[in-house]
Amino acid sequence: MSTGVEPKPLVIAGKTYRSRLIIGTGKYKSYEQNAQALDASGAEIVTVAVRRVNLTDPNQPKLVDFIDPKKVTYLPNTAGCFTGEEAVRTLRLAREAGGWNLVKLEVLGDRKTLYPDMLETLRAAEMLIKDDFQVMVYCNDDPMMAKRLEELGAAAIMPLASPIGSGLGIQSPINIRLIIEEAKVPVIVDAGIGTASDAAIAM
Repeated sequence: MSTGVEPKPLVIAGKTYRSRLIIGTGKYKSYEQNAQALDASGAEIVTVAVRRVNLTDPNQPKLVDFIDPKKVTYLPNTAGCFTGEEAVRTLRLAREAGGWNLVKLEVLGDRKTLYPDMLETLRAAEMLIKDDFQVMVYCNDDPMMAKRLEELGAAAIMPLASPIGSGLGIQSPINIRLIIEEAKVPVIVDAGIGTASDAAIAM
C-alpha cells in the first residue's frame, strides 16, 4: 500500500542515487560473488579498499572486470590507513588508476576497535579537499567534529554507529540525531549496523 510520500533522494556530490545502501568489496570469496551480491542488493555505490583490491594488474582478476564502473559508482577508500599522509597518498593513487574524485576517507586510530583518529582525519580531509577530491568522511559520532568536517567541505559525513564489524547497532542515537539535524550535507551512518532494524533506525 502506497503512502503517497516520495522518499527524499540521496544526492552526493551532485549525483542522485535511488538506493541508500552502500556495499563493500571485502570478505567475498571472489569478485564474481561480490558482483552477485551487488546485483541482489540494488546498491549503486560500492566501496573499494584501494590497498586490498586489484584495480590495475592485468595478470590477476580485476574488480572492474566484474563490476562495471560505468554503471556503479566506485568509492575508493583508505581502509587500513593510520596516518593522514598514508590516506592522501592512497587516494591519489586511486585517482591516477581510475580517475575517481569521489572518495571515502578513513584514518584509523586504533587497531582493535578501528575507531577513527579524528585529528589525522581532519588533516587528511583538508589536504584532499584542497586537491579537488570530493570526500565522504568516516568519523566518530561527535557533532562538533562532524560540523568541522562539513566546514572544511566534506561531501558527506559518515559517523560510526558502533565499532566496525561489531553489529552492535546505534550506540549513541542522540549524537547521530544531532549530526543529522545540523548537517547540510548527506549523513550516512557507517559501521556497526547489524540488523535491518538498525538500518531502519538510522534512516
